Amino acid sequence: MKQQVLKALANPAHIFYVPYSLAVLNFVIQFLIWIVLFVASLIITKGANPVNPMFFLISVIIVHSIMAIYSKRDPQVGQIITAKIQLLKRKIPGKLAA
Repeated sequence: MKQQVLKALANPAHIFYVPYSLAVLNFVIQFLIWIVLFVASLIITKGANPVNPMFFLISVIIVHSIMAIYSKRDPQVGQIITAKIQLLKRKIPGKLAA
């Protein structure tokens, strides 16, 4: 039983070599940024020249690749970021949360 728990903590779930939480967070943030840029370009150009969706797909692939390289060096990076966010939500001072 103890070995199963340690294995789950040491090997978090991955999507294409990136921890699951980081991959989802990357996709959500970039999708929201793309929606804002798309709507802004529609308003500014009055629909004549919208943003190409390929920019979104290319940026997701590039950032995902960078995160895969970084998470290869530090496999628990997703857990570290999640713990940091939870500490900041509880308003724990920055010196203790670092």
